[in-house]
Amino acid sequence: MEKNLKIFLYPDCFENGHLSDHTEKPSGRYASESYFFKNILEGQFLTKDPNEAHLFFIPFSCLKLRREGRSYLNISATVDDFVQSLISKYPYWNRTLGADHFVVICHDIGLVATEQVPLLVKNSIRVVCSPIYGSEYIPHKDVSFPQIFMPLPTLYEKHGDHIHNRNILGFWAGRRNSNIRDTLVRLWQNDNELNIQHNFINRAHKGHFKYQEKFYRSKFCMCPRGSSINGGRISLAIHYGCVPVILSDYLDLPFSDILNWQKFSVIVKEKDVNNLKKILQDIPDEEYRTLQKNTIKVQKHFQWNTPAVRLDTFHMAMYELWLRRHVIRS
Repeated sequence: MEKNLKIFLYPDCFENGHLSDHTEKPSGRYASESYFFKNILEGQFLTKDPNEAHLFFIPFSCLKLRREGRSYLNISATVDDFVQSLISKYPYWNRTLGADHFVVICHDIGLVATEQVPLLVKNSIRVVCSPIYGSEYIPHKDVSFPQIFMPLPTLYEKHGDHIHNRNILGFWAGRRNSNIRDTLVRLWQNDNELNIQHNFINRAHKGHFKYQEKFYRSKFCMCPRGSSINGGRISLAIHYGCVPVILSDYLDLPFSDILNWQKFSVIVKEKDVNNLKKILQDIPDEEYRTLQKNTIKVQKHFQWNTPAVRLDTFHMAMYELWLRRHVIRS
């Protein structure tokens, strides 16, 4: 893949300034988009010859439009106009009806905007941060990759390798913006072994990273389904060596075509949340140690770098695209 995959980048993205807001140091909610754009621009996968390209990248980002204060409807219309302009200006879309084209989205604004453009939803590959089934996401056609908030602060030299001081059975803190999150808080917020809170902990209160500290002190970290984009909590748990507990019936886990999530996470059906504590307590110590050890092993797949490093998030996403490169051209 690293030697053979070729991607054509439409030059219109530079003419219209769609990448201008991703030239700064990537951070926050759009970090995964920014790192992907930077890595592909600086990497070896681009080709100037569309005839040798396996895939065509439509590098449209909604970040600049959102910063201009545009509405969701206006952003959707702008995305639609941009795609239509590429179809009319170049012959490449019509050869496959867009099946060999892809976009990268890692925020709910971009997700909602592209959902209003049927050509992108039905035809092209959408690389989306940990999407939910039913949100116009099509498994096996589209790609799920992680939302990673950068930079990630580290409290210790090793990223959560230790397990001896993990004295909290399970941890979660966040907004109750889905049924499963609301149920999680309602059932377990007063438990003595599960540390479940319905708001965010101040991440740098009095100089101490209390929020991050919870990840280091917990054996398991709850990752319940959110309202639209998911994955930020999953990446944090892995980064801090806390075994992620996936609480979702409809989540396509990042890099699921490559990674065996059963080896480094616990997957719990939403209807079983009332038995959550017992499910975690019944996991034998030896099995937990294996899960935690494997969580440490996959950390390299959930890390952005500039320049990109083999097996990091960028290369994992590129390999997912490589698996989808075989399309029929008319």
